[in-house]
Amino acid sequence: MEPKYSVGKLKHNELETLFNEYVADLKFSDKRIISGSKVGEDAAVIDTEGDSYLVVKTDPITFATDEIGYYVVNVNVNDVVCTGATPKWFQSTILLPEKKTSEHLIKSIFKGIHDTCKSFGISVIGGHTEVTGGIGRPIVVGSLIGEVKKSKLVLTSGAEPGDDLILTKGIFIEGTSIIAREKESILKQKGFDSKFIETCKNFLYDPGISVYQEAILAHSHFTVKAMHDPTEGGLACGIAEMGIASKTGMLIYKNKINLLPEAQKLSKIFGLNPMGTISSGSLLIAIEKENSRKLIDFLRKEGINGMKIGEFTEKEKGFLLQNEKGEIEPLKYSEIDEISKIFNE
Repeated sequence: MEPKYSVGKLKHNELETLFNEYVADLKFSDKRIISGSKVGEDAAVIDTEGDSYLVVKTDPITFATDEIGYYVVNVNVNDVVCTGATPKWFQSTILLPEKKTSEHLIKSIFKGIHDTCKSFGISVIGGHTEVTGGIGRPIVVGSLIGEVKKSKLVLTSGAEPGDDLILTKGIFIEGTSIIAREKESILKQKGFDSKFIETCKNFLYDPGISVYQEAILAHSHFTVKAMHDPTEGGLACGIAEMGIASKTGMLIYKNKINLLPEAQKLSKIFGLNPMGTISSGSLLIAIEKENSRKLIDFLRKEGINGMKIGEFTEKEKGFLLQNEKGEIEPLKYSEIDEISKIFNE
């Protein structure tokens, strides 16, 4: 009998049920909560009763081991800047495997967190570290607080029918780096040379898993309706989360989605669907149709590839994909990330 739950995020409908049963009444008891637990919204927003909101985010790193400190800061920064906020204060809970922990491992995690926070001007304000039984690799859970002027807040739920959907860089960026770093020996066995593997590892930095620059640029120069950082479940899940949060449908053009050659090769080798593989480094931006071309041109002048990959439609139309043949079909997505397959071998 197969287990009911697989590795990865809980299904959206299950989360919605849990939120309604256990969280909704707590939100309504505190009027300072501007945005709380909601499918598609990756950060909470709290009114400090001044001219700014606090934006609060938490996210773990469970797949990657190498450069885990860099990962955990960046994935939390990504979700905070998607609200238009400036990241300020970071905490982490570091869980270390009982039989695989060394002084070098501990120092590398602390250094990765310190150096990455310093590069963003973020203060590390605390956390918790322990050696934990029952886990096979380090797990780091980050928590980040940012600030945003009330007039500048952006939510995932802000998109409307008629808006365009812009994607930056491409997809499978984080997945490419994770595979190269965690499965290097397998890639060598399959005949990939060191140059190719190092290029894939370097996807962590180039094109990079951070969306900080493009989010800040888009938000500061344009009136964006919504931004979202597709992580577990990949681009398809991220698109669905934007639609669920905004109560819209979506029409996506598959031939407009950029899949870099290295990522394409790895997806074939490991039998992964690129649309469903962890994609930190990709930024989804909803913007009014008349401004989408201007935004794309602006980003490209700043050295960031951007492309229109779809449009927001009426909710009743659902989530649709135009395939390579021009045929319209349902957009399939899963909350369970494709990359989990490489850890189940």
